[in-house]
Amino acid sequence: MRTLSNPADYELLARRFAAVTPQDQACWGRMNVYQMLRHVADAIRVPLGEFEVSEHTGLLWQTVVKWAALWYPRPWPHNSATRPELDLCASGITAGDFEAARQDALTQLDRLRRARLDGVRHPFFGNLTHKEWMRWGWLHNDHHLRQFGR
Repeated sequence: MRTLSNPADYELLARRFAAVTPQDQACWGRMNVYQMLRHVADAIRVPLGEFEVSEHTGLLWQTVVKWAALWYPRPWPHNSATRPELDLCASGITAGDFEAARQDALTQLDRLRRARLDGVRHPFFGNLTHKEWMRWGWLHNDHHLRQFGR
């Protein structure tokens, strides 16, 4: 299973981000490509303690849903829920410096893979181990890159 702990998996994500263009159109969902780049960067700032979001968790989310989301060998479903603070469509932010947003997403991805995150809370899944955060980092970014055909 792919994870940010594996250098080859990290490099694959970085190459996929490098291939994203301002003209890319979403295959599903409401975000445009600029919003996606901002979303993935902000989502990484959550476990790094730099972006605060509300929680939506409970026993089912912290056990069954967490296991299925992280370890069931299928891509995440389209139109998965996010926290309101990470919903750039609701915020009204639709455009900005595309290249700066791409570089920020790549910078945050690199920071995530280097961070020590044992016991840091996820807004849906509760406390995650470092291994789980590295799996989440791969899956969340893969999900949004696939959203734009990358």
